[in-house]
Amino acid sequence: MAATPLAERLAKYAVELTFDKITPEAVHETKRRFIDSFATAVGAMPAEAYHTAKRCALRVSGNPGASLLGGGRSSPEWAAFVNGLLIRYLDFNDTYLSKEPAHPSDNLAPVLAVGEAVGAGGRDLITAAVLAYEIQCRFCDAASLRQHGIDHVTYGAISSAIAAGKLMGLDAAKLTHAIGIAGVCNVALRQTRSGELSAWKGCAFANAARNGVFAATLAADGLTGPAPIFEGDLGFFTLVTRDAFDLDPLGGDFGNSDGFMINKTYIKFWPAEYHSQSAIDAALRLRPQLQGDMDQVKAIHIDTFEACYNIIGKYPEAWTPRTRETADHSLPYCAAAALLDGDVYLHTFDEARFTDPALLDLTSKVQVHLDDALSQRYPKGIPNRLTIELADGRKLVEEVEFPRGHAGNPMSEAEVEAKFRRAVEPKYGKDRAGDILKQCWNLEKLTSVTRLIGMFGE
Repeated sequence: MAATPLAERLAKYAVELTFDKITPEAVHETKRRFIDSFATAVGAMPAEAYHTAKRCALRVSGNPGASLLGGGRSSPEWAAFVNGLLIRYLDFNDTYLSKEPAHPSDNLAPVLAVGEAVGAGGRDLITAAVLAYEIQCRFCDAASLRQHGIDHVTYGAISSAIAAGKLMGLDAAKLTHAIGIAGVCNVALRQTRSGELSAWKGCAFANAARNGVFAATLAADGLTGPAPIFEGDLGFFTLVTRDAFDLDPLGGDFGNSDGFMINKTYIKFWPAEYHSQSAIDAALRLRPQLQGDMDQVKAIHIDTFEACYNIIGKYPEAWTPRTRETADHSLPYCAAAALLDGDVYLHTFDEARFTDPALLDLTSKVQVHLDDALSQRYPKGIPNRLTIELADGRKLVEEVEFPRGHAGNPMSEAEVEAKFRRAVEPKYGKDRAGDILKQCWNLEKLTSVTRLIGMFGE
């Protein structure tokens, strides 16, 4: 007898996952991820890309509609796009590293949009969020996309569709069709993250999520999708991953004692591509030894691992970034900025900063080296080793494998709240920031998504 197609098994799992099957640890971590994602979204509100997308979204109405962070309403699909752009734009939201890297909190925008449209409560949001993390991260464990020139957001269209369908109450048959629709038409090219980067870098998953919501909406009304989407002769395994795979037991499944994937993902401490986090950490640890005198720096060597080298360490544009997206995806620039400024934050990626002659001069002294021994320690860790050569012949060396925020060195509750307040209080004030935090820490009791999103109005 042929095995049950993967899409059908995923749909069955999604239908059967309920809030009471989710561990307290996963529920708690979900609350932290909403807090973190709201922080990154507010930090991105000055971005022109957000205002462009919002103008487009406000031309569209939905019945039912969904709220935009920062004010206004649109369709659930457009709300997923605009809010997803905000969550991702600064490259400050969470991360999961495996055969394929990902930012699984990208799924929270479609969860909020569809959750609001269907009148979901907090327990429903948590269940859908945990489900989306579970699906996307298991896919990331199963097969690499970037080695074939495919962008990781391709998995996100499927996880978003499953989460949206779960909130819509789709049965397993309709959810299977949603997976087929989302999987067949959302294969994204890795060119998004190659060379000099554009504003689309922060929009790519938002688009996948928008399309995931669209797929679930169509399936809910009876549209059928191609099947078997994974195993078919021209399906996902043949053309996208180039190899078939099965998934390990999913969270809550019989035989899985490993908990839920959301607890294995990482919150970012600095707003830069995740593989640079350990280099930033190492630079900040070395900085006091320079005592503010950068003229004594002759050269900076960064020994790094394959994923870091190929994603943010090999492109010539990384040494002279002309866009904020290129700067936050530049290993040499991020390390140099940490050394010079003693911090890496939103202002680090302003045009005035990434074109500053002094910072560019220090960046020009950075040399990036691929170290196969370090590659062997990835993805369990993200080891970067910095060696600073000084004019007097001395060398300062620091290696970091588990930067702050990594699952091996997680941020505390106080640090998560501090990240939130640093981004949110300048715009909304201390009292409203505190009220939002209270809502998030009590998310399972939430009765109105509209009221929660409304707290981020103008």
